Amino acid sequence: MLKQYLQFKLSQKLSPQQIQLMKLIQLPTQAFEQRLKQELEENPALEGGKEEVDSDYDSDLDNSDDFGDNEIISAEDINVDEYLSDDEIPEYRTQANNYSADDEEKTMPYAAGTSFTQHLINQLNTYRLNDEERDIAEFLVGSVDESGYIRRELSDIADDLAFTQNVYTEEPRIEKVLKIVHQLDPAGVGARNLQECLSIQLHRKNKTADTALAIDIIDTAFDQFTKKHYKKLLQKFNITEAQLKDAIKEIEHLNPKPGGSYAGNNRIVEHVVPDFAIKIVDGELELSLNGRNAPELHVSREYNNMLKGYKESKDKSKSQKDAVVFIKQKLDAAKWFIEAIKQRQQTLFVTMSAIMHYQREYFLTGDERNLKPMILKDIADEISMDVSTVSRVANSKYVDTPYGTKLIKEFFSESMKNDQGEDVSTREIKKILETVIDEENKKKPLTDETLASILKEKGYPIARRTVAKYREQLDIPVARLRKKI
Repeated sequence: MLKQYLQFKLSQKLSPQQIQLMKLIQLPTQAFEQRLKQELEENPALEGGKEEVDSDYDSDLDNSDDFGDNEIISAEDINVDEYLSDDEIPEYRTQANNYSADDEEKTMPYAAGTSFTQHLINQLNTYRLNDEERDIAEFLVGSVDESGYIRRELSDIADDLAFTQNVYTEEPRIEKVLKIVHQLDPAGVGARNLQECLSIQLHRKNKTADTALAIDIIDTAFDQFTKKHYKKLLQKFNITEAQLKDAIKEIEHLNPKPGGSYAGNNRIVEHVVPDFAIKIVDGELELSLNGRNAPELHVSREYNNMLKGYKESKDKSKSQKDAVVFIKQKLDAAKWFIEAIKQRQQTLFVTMSAIMHYQREYFLTGDERNLKPMILKDIADEISMDVSTVSRVANSKYVDTPYGTKLIKEFFSESMKNDQGEDVSTREIKKILETVIDEENKKKPLTDETLASILKEKGYPIARRTVAKYREQLDIPVARLRKKI
């Protein structure tokens, strides 16, 4: 049985302009420049660079109609006079900003040279191999990851050789060729695990008493070594502490990631471009937005001339009407983009200014212990914007400070009360915890229980499990693994 009924529903819908603005806000400087370049390529009505202003240049986009979703426009619906005005210069032409021109090179430098894989293949050419061995060797080299390891089972490699290279071979054959790969530089490349990687490097060093002991430790007692069971190692090899210490020093000088040592591995290094800069001038903080975030844009003169020509023509052909619809859409898009960029500049500056003043003590001193507890909502309430907007600014933007370039989201932290009932930042507690661990006696490293007691004495009553959580967040191992002899 069918029934009819009315249902009232209130929903919120973002306009295309709002969506465009949100997407622009979350872009850091380099990505923003790419987006700007893309828009200039796609919209011929939008032009970059400075343009001379003259009184005869007619253009006013401020009174244009909003272009709704899926709206069908005909030439008759367009009031050309809304785009052409003799009385005033369009508002977007009068905007000025205080951002200085950025002298920084805008082109991205890329790594050049031979790739890591090609570097290894070039070395293979110096070995005398038959066709099958060369196919296997090149496949093994192609399986080396950027750290220098082959992290696949030989049985899987044998299957892949059969299916993709039409090479049918057995694991012992692959193992034999793998020994050749292990002779390539950098030492340790092609290893299947850390133990094998360290062993390869040690076997290629000049043989000394310390090296021989280090080889025995890695080859026969790797588990005890990684778990720092030093007493067991002393008993197993019947050696003194001094001998063990020298052997460990040999091992510590090895490279656990041999692939990372190759400078020409063609990995593109991420170059951070600060979106903001904070300077201390006469004891006060001064904030500036990177000039590359404030491009000079204007609407194409030619497109406005096209509209004038359409208005002045008496007989309007169908092609002219179709053209004016296209022009109207492009002019609207250009206006929205210019407006979105202005709003982006304002949003970025207002948000960062609020963060700067909230963390004033930190930016004046550079001491992380002066970081106040701050969450996204604190700044959102301060500038009367949504939390999601603040998040977009904080997550991907960097600020150049007198103490280095910092990711903005690092200034946000939760709060915890000290023994006097005051709110302190968890960043402050982590900094103190890190300092205590750095200063500990490495022969008898402090347990989490002891660290909790020390922090309590310093005025931060936190539980042992909280200490363990902060220690893990700082990427600091447990006490047993921090032990040294």
